[in-house]
Amino acid sequence: MDNIQLTNSEQILSSKPKKEKTILDWLKNNLFKDWKNTLLTVVALIFSIYILSKVFHFIFTSDWEVVTNNFRLLMIGQFPQEEIWRVWVGVLFISALLGLSWGLWRGIIGHVAITIGVLLLVFGIMPYTEGNSKVNLFISIALMAAFYFIGRKAAHVFKILTLVLWILYLPVTIGVLNGFGILEPVSTNVWGGFLLTLILANVAIVCSFPIGLLLAVGRRSKLPIIKYSCIVYIEIIRGMPLIMVLFIGQLLLPLFVGSEIQLDNVLRAMIAFTLFSAAYLAENIRGGLQSIPRGQFEAAQALGLNNIKLMVFVILPQALKAVIPAMVGQFISIFKDTSLVAVIGLTDFLGIGKKIAANPEYLGKYLEIYIFVAFFYFIFCFLMSHVSKQLEASLGVGKR
Repeated sequence: MDNIQLTNSEQILSSKPKKEKTILDWLKNNLFKDWKNTLLTVVALIFSIYILSKVFHFIFTSDWEVVTNNFRLLMIGQFPQEEIWRVWVGVLFISALLGLSWGLWRGIIGHVAITIGVLLLVFGIMPYTEGNSKVNLFISIALMAAFYFIGRKAAHVFKILTLVLWILYLPVTIGVLNGFGILEPVSTNVWGGFLLTLILANVAIVCSFPIGLLLAVGRRSKLPIIKYSCIVYIEIIRGMPLIMVLFIGQLLLPLFVGSEIQLDNVLRAMIAFTLFSAAYLAENIRGGLQSIPRGQFEAAQALGLNNIKLMVFVILPQALKAVIPAMVGQFISIFKDTSLVAVIGLTDFLGIGKKIAANPEYLGKYLEIYIFVAFFYFIFCFLMSHVSKQLEASLGVGKR
């Protein structure tokens, strides 16, 4: 026994401590391991330097006057100058909500808040931003920071209040923009730019999710009238291009609701986007429902759960968790597809950019305007993708 203990002690003493890998070790093992990797690294480095030099040359030598002179038009379209305060009410509201949510939950919502805060800061320090807008932007950042600290110290009841405010955010913002029937109404015909893009995308995402959820569950119903009604709706909508759905919303929807109800073009577009997105979300969620093993249903039924409790507490959480990537992909798609409203006469973010590029005063400067528009689309699409990735990681999607 003494010999065995002595031998183990000698092995422990003789074993060398593992050397921590440095950056040079990582470079050697991954980029310069042999002559083939070294050659690929050098070629990729030269190509990257060439591309980056062209990108920076374009950024610093292009005439961005086409963007700076039309910045307000790109952001809010032809929204009346004297009523812009309504837009700022929405910005301040979302800033406070983001800060409060960040303080209460931290995690994923913090990534969203930081991204929005950085964007507000960038526009706040830009020289071409108007004085009043600068003040409002910095107030939004300060409000976000203040409510973050409030959220950190807040009680649990604030979480319920915050969820209620998130539910009310979209209708309240749209109501303020439109006047709520109290203020002087601002016609949706002058809504445009990034403001219109965000409103259409938010309404479509928020409203299509519950509809798609009901359609997916209804398609699995044992009642034939519910099952086949859902199937017919889903297959018809998925069999039509979005442009056709938009035209149906503009031309045929008023005939169905009657002349007593007046639907403006923006509301028709919201309905069309919502109905279109709901059909695709329904199929995504149905895929998640089909991935749930039969044993989950049987186990829940053995515990005495009725069909509603079984679906709400056992099946749907697992199904939605499994299809997070597909659902977020659909949300990103609908956000980008809002640019199609140009075919029905609405001027969204890209539509405003096209009109500016067609202006004889800015002839030949279309590349600057399109890159600026593409940058905004990229930021928000990347943000949704990043949130999806973080949500999957926190829920352990794909892990056993």
